[in-house]
Amino acid sequence: MKSRTWPSILAYTSARILMFGCSVILLYVVGARGILLLGLGLLISALASYILLNKQRQIIAGKLNGRLSKVGAKATELRERLEEGATAEDDDVGEVATGDADGTGAAAATAPAADEDQQPVR
Repeated sequence: MKSRTWPSILAYTSARILMFGCSVILLYVVGARGILLLGLGLLISALASYILLNKQRQIIAGKLNGRLSKVGAKATELRERLEEGATAEDDDVGEVATGDADGTGAAAATAPAADEDQQPVR
């Protein structure tokens, strides 16, 4: 049974927002105002969610770690395939440069001799 990650994340985030809203309302009723209201609201909601939403946070972390390990395995496989291709390509280029590919034993391409009579164009 494959479980979805996004609904869990959405539920967790909604619960965090709800806890923040409740703590702000309670602090407002008690008499906190301004920046103190927001600061205490953040602190109280963070502590409450750390305690009350611990199990849900662990479930989300497990799902995300599973997805990241799958992505990491695919990235490792791709890196290995690229390295194999680069090694094979380097081997092919080395054979052509030494002339082993055509069996002549000489260089596949020679540079044309430069004419000493020619002057550079100015």
